[in-house]
Amino acid sequence: MVTKDEILETIANMSVMEVSELIKAMEEKFGVTAAAAVVAGPVAGAGAAAEAEEEKTEFDVVLKSFDPAKKIAAIKAIRAVVPELGLKEAKELVENGGKVKEGVSKADAASIKEKLEAEGCTVEVQ
Repeated sequence: MVTKDEILETIANMSVMEVSELIKAMEEKFGVTAAAAVVAGPVAGAGAAAEAEEEKTEFDVVLKSFDPAKKIAAIKAIRAVVPELGLKEAKELVENGGKVKEGVSKADAASIKEKLEAEGCTVEVQ
């Protein structure tokens, strides 16, 4: 039988999208909803508002679309930005769109966006 620690380790190695799909499957299988519990606490004051306005430090770079005339250049650009991707994976990412990089700094996200847009891609930084 699989231990709780093994399950947690497996989940820790999943992407956010895979965890989301797992939660949906568990909700359907067991007929439950994974809703966050609401805990009554002190009324949010100026301190909470200041925390909410903190500048975001990690960004995700998402490929939305590409210029079909520049498909090969877009694949090469993806492989340059994400060298661990093979040719097949880079091609699939270009064709289907999706996250190119997760949790990068604002400067890195801007650099990646600039490189990909130069090769005919439409990119969004989230």
